[in-house]
Amino acid sequence: MKVNYNVVGVIALSITLLGCGGELPEANSVNCSGRGMEKALIEFKNNEPARQAFLDKCDEIKKNN
Repeated sequence: MKVNYNVVGVIALSITLLGCGGELPEANSVNCSGRGMEKALIEFKNNEPARQAFLDKCDEIKKNN
């Protein structure tokens, strides 16, 4: 039986990439300003308490800088 290594590679890559998601962004200087803030807040669309905690941490970062 011949194994097509391209197919095996695509399947392995797909599984790896699917495992990368799921984590919420952390508050830092990049995620708390401009486009980073927009992208980060999209991840919190169904989790209001976590969204508010993220915004509170961003406020703390801005005050300390």
